[in-house]
Amino acid sequence: MLKERLQILVTAEQRQRLEAEARRRGSSVATVVREAIDASLGGPTRDERRAAVEAIKAMRGQYLSPEEIEAVIDEEREQILHADA
Repeated sequence: MLKERLQILVTAEQRQRLEAEARRRGSSVATVVREAIDASLGGPTRDERRAAVEAIKAMRGQYLSPEEIEAVIDEEREQILHADA
């Protein structure tokens, strides 16, 4: 999850190169910059990324889907309405 904001100044040529690369990849300039930082300074290892994916997969089933949440809310609402009657 992205939490830190960073503002940098670049030359017109650098911006043009960033925008061209973003268009080529079909991504945002911000994504190109983040990936360049990781490529240059190191980022999460492949094993760390795989572990993160596995952790996310392990969460499946632990939480209700939006549809299930709506059903629970509707059920609670009905119980409250019938209790008042």
